[in-house]
Amino acid sequence: MTFDELKAAAASGEIDTVLVCLVDMQGRLAGKRFHVSNFLESAHEETHCCNYLLATDLEMATPEGYAASSWEQGYGDYVMKPDLSTLRVLPWLEGTVMVLCDILDHHTHQPVPHAPRQVLKEQIKRLEALGFSPMMATELEFFLFTKPLDQLRKEGYRELETLGPYNEDYSIFQTTKEEHVLRPLRNHLVAAGIPVENTKGEAESGQEELNIRYAEAMACADHHTIAKHATKEIAWQQGHSASFLPKWHHDKVGSAAHVHMSLWKDGANVFHDGDRPHAMSQLMEHFMAGLIAYAADCTVFFAPYINSYKRFSKGTFAPTKTAWSVDNRTAGFRLCGADTKGVRVECRIPGSDINPYLTQAALLAAGIKGIEEKLDLPPATTGDIYDDAKVPEIPNTLRAATETLRGSKMLRDAMGDWVVDHYTRAAEWEQEEFDRVVTDWEIARGFEKA
Repeated sequence: MTFDELKAAAASGEIDTVLVCLVDMQGRLAGKRFHVSNFLESAHEETHCCNYLLATDLEMATPEGYAASSWEQGYGDYVMKPDLSTLRVLPWLEGTVMVLCDILDHHTHQPVPHAPRQVLKEQIKRLEALGFSPMMATELEFFLFTKPLDQLRKEGYRELETLGPYNEDYSIFQTTKEEHVLRPLRNHLVAAGIPVENTKGEAESGQEELNIRYAEAMACADHHTIAKHATKEIAWQQGHSASFLPKWHHDKVGSAAHVHMSLWKDGANVFHDGDRPHAMSQLMEHFMAGLIAYAADCTVFFAPYINSYKRFSKGTFAPTKTAWSVDNRTAGFRLCGADTKGVRVECRIPGSDINPYLTQAALLAAGIKGIEEKLDLPPATTGDIYDDAKVPEIPNTLRAATETLRGSKMLRDAMGDWVVDHYTRAAEWEQEEFDRVVTDWEIARGFEKA
């Protein structure tokens, strides 16, 4: 929707509410609901928010240790600057449009470096300086549960029952039973300008996948964030719950957010070279070599929470190692579209709980480093990579991934110390919060027997 179209829709009474949103550290939408008259009058230029919104955890706590904002600094304001190119109708909410904002320093009006959209913007700029545009796509996997969120919360998230009772991977019959959620999700997102391709059942009971057409990197992250938000809201409207927790039960397959990547120039995929093996250009090989070499550095951005690492389990389609393969789903990186003009690389490591801006930024930074260093791509790995002892593993705990991030020269050079230190502190806090809690597992295991 253009700004002039919004004016017309407001004048006709079609639109009365504008959601003015930022993307927080966790990849969630936060912001304000404006009456459209005020947005058209002034808020389309800027509004304000507390700067703690980019220094919180999932529970909206205000941890110590952030340089960006603290009690000592008084928790001042940020400027929310609407990006009017993101203005769109939200058809599942009556009379409502939304706009995404860039975050600026209140005093200098300079971009806030650790804001997720800004982190991704910087990596896109680096690629553009090399003459390339990154094209990306993400897959959204999630679970649908029968009960609404308010009821599950009151019950302590116990006795969870998925909407589907059995593995529904590609099942048409079972997903027909879920169309009262998935059909409006597809249609509303398309009407909101999100280029949805399809939904499908995934490889577990009650598990779904939403696929969105590839787009320029920033648009891809925006689409992912809005689609995830819509999934939760539409499931709630239908009396159900949608969860993007990567591993909700130890006996169940986890949920991923696979990321597809290619680089383009002058309207063509520069990863393609029909004269080379698998139609992979030399540039693509360097880029992929960077992804593999620096996967461990980026793992916090693929798996940001304690629960994220429960997903990495043998025989679950969640990779545990950094090898690449040709169309092999046990690898961390899978070559898709081999021998076609659509050749691309899929990173299968990220979970459904990612912040897509940070994940994509980390992947692009690693790929750029591969190009800069002209890294050689090792041979493709075949067979069951879970059991291949020669292939390096990704960090298998948040604690290990945090230390790898802290010491990553590649990401410090690419993103800056400020950004790396900020998200290192976020990972530290997640670990600290978990470490102080006594879990149900510990009580059941040791209450009587210890």
